[in-house]
Amino acid sequence: MELPPPLRQGVERLLETIPLPALRQAAKTLSDRYRAELRDGRLHMAEEMAVKAYLATRLPATYAAVRASLDALSEARPDFQPKTLLDVGAGPGTVLWATTDLWPDIEQAVLIEASAAVRKVGQSLAPDAIAARTDWRAGDVTIDLADLKPADLVTCAYVLDEIAPVSLTKLVARLWQLTGDTLLIVEPGTPAGWQRILAVRQQLLEAGAHLLAPCPHEAPCPLEPPDWCHFSRRVARSRLHRLAKDADVPWEDEKFIYVAASRQPAPAHQPRVIAPPKAGSGKVLLKLCRPDGGAGETLFTKRDGELFKAARRLDWGDTFGTSD
Repeated sequence: MELPPPLRQGVERLLETIPLPALRQAAKTLSDRYRAELRDGRLHMAEEMAVKAYLATRLPATYAAVRASLDALSEARPDFQPKTLLDVGAGPGTVLWATTDLWPDIEQAVLIEASAAVRKVGQSLAPDAIAARTDWRAGDVTIDLADLKPADLVTCAYVLDEIAPVSLTKLVARLWQLTGDTLLIVEPGTPAGWQRILAVRQQLLEAGAHLLAPCPHEAPCPLEPPDWCHFSRRVARSRLHRLAKDADVPWEDEKFIYVAASRQPAPAHQPRVIAPPKAGSGKVLLKLCRPDGGAGETLFTKRDGELFKAARRLDWGDTFGTSD
């Protein structure tokens, strides 16, 4: 997956004069903070150089994870056509670009972001390429959501891992209050990220939400540690991305986990592939999470006819019977 051309061009324009050593150091600092899930009261992207390091190294992966999550949401609710978006912890507008790429008819977007440096960069990234009326607002996501209006789609991507656990329940409750139709929360695909999503999932179910994706059921998650639910999306690295990370491989795999919940139930649920398929000569083994609340591996062979043909086309994260 690659960034939309206007976004990619905007990023390249902002980064073209940045000295490579400074960008590499900023990228390393940013990566270390993300990996450590630091909650020291400092913004990960408080300074302009940190924002530009994010653009070079993290934006493509975050965009890919968000877009894949939105695709799953849209597949579960094909009738959903949001007109308004509220993105909490917006960064440089990653979610805005992904949602307007999927739903070009979004009319209005409100983006909440604490860092002035991030907001400045986000507003400068090819604003003419997005038709939606976009309102950037300063705000701490844990305390500054009181005066907002509900939106059709509310999103919160790669934010919970930066917030103290004591604040999460209140934040999720407020996000759900602001959700006119559907809420999407995306987190890093680590065991800790999965645990946060499980807590959000349970809180939303107790609030009366309907799960759209990735879960095909509303029973307790059937996976147990050391296993955990997560997905992966392959991301193309630009030349600058490789240089900033001092990497040779022209791609990377972004691991992520998400939950999409709605005030409207999904028309139907299908099993979801929750691990990379294992294919062999005339057979494919899929690990499926099923609508009955169970999960496990199922073997399909040529004897299964059309089921085998469908299974062979599936990738990690797909629902059974469909593929990208």
